[in-house]
Amino acid sequence: MLGLQYFSFEELWTPWFMFFMIAVVILYFYLIGPWREKHAPHADKATVWQKIMFVAAALMFYLVQGGPFSLMGHMMFTFHMIDMSVSYLIVPPMLLLSVPSFIWRKMFAAQAWKKLSFMMHPIASILTFNMLFSLYHVPLINDYVMTHFMLHRIVYLILLVAALLMWAQIANPVPEWNRLTDLKKMAYVFANGVLLTPACAFIIFASTPMYAVYSDSGTWVKAMGYCVSDPSQLLVLFDGPQFFNLLSSPEEDQQLGGIVMKLLQEFMYGVILAYIFFHWFKREHKDDDVTNVTNEVPNELPNLNKGTV
Repeated sequence: MLGLQYFSFEELWTPWFMFFMIAVVILYFYLIGPWREKHAPHADKATVWQKIMFVAAALMFYLVQGGPFSLMGHMMFTFHMIDMSVSYLIVPPMLLLSVPSFIWRKMFAAQAWKKLSFMMHPIASILTFNMLFSLYHVPLINDYVMTHFMLHRIVYLILLVAALLMWAQIANPVPEWNRLTDLKKMAYVFANGVLLTPACAFIIFASTPMYAVYSDSGTWVKAMGYCVSDPSQLLVLFDGPQFFNLLSSPEEDQQLGGIVMKLLQEFMYGVILAYIFFHWFKREHKDDDVTNVTNEVPNELPNLNKGTV
């Protein structure tokens, strides 16, 4: 598939990143197990669903940032957009919801964090993430970042932090940190979809290849240095990125990438909207039940009094 047989195990699976993600999963289970029992014995235990969601998020993040999808993202723009969607639209809310609230409280208990509280403002977080994500996909910026490896890592880390701050407004793991009502959260999700639409449309409707990383052999070889130990051999063995392109042209790959990005975005936002609506509906009905019970109690008291007279 996609010529992956031409690459070594180290190039496909990035063992150091694999071990790092395994260590993160082990740390998670230590924190929700032995550490909780010692330092927060009265805190709620992580649910089975939270454990499954964290492991799934860690696995997906590894595959798109250090596994085969990361390599394929350097050969086809469509896979690059899958990587970006998973990394910043799917994994962050899963991570936020899978880590129990007592861990988040412990992590941000220090007073120093209050100086950065402005970053948690809903408008600031939504504009920051969407601006950074859109700017990154400006062709000149994208090509430059993809071919400068230290900058590549820094930008991806900044995007991850910005995504977590944005998603924290919607999938807030700590009840007292909520700034938005459920209805405002639904509007927030809708606004996110609107803000990302111009960038997707710009990519989908472009009539020519915009990214040299996926159309120019020299730029592609330089970008592949992020994944391959000796990229100079790539042009000897292959003509360029076209060798690995499953589609007929870079234009089609680019357009499909934009479509995939928009579809994954809409899918995830739909899931989050359903999650918010479910919790809002459940809470409203719970409040109604409590109100009904309190209204029924006074009607029963006279009967009780008559029975005791």
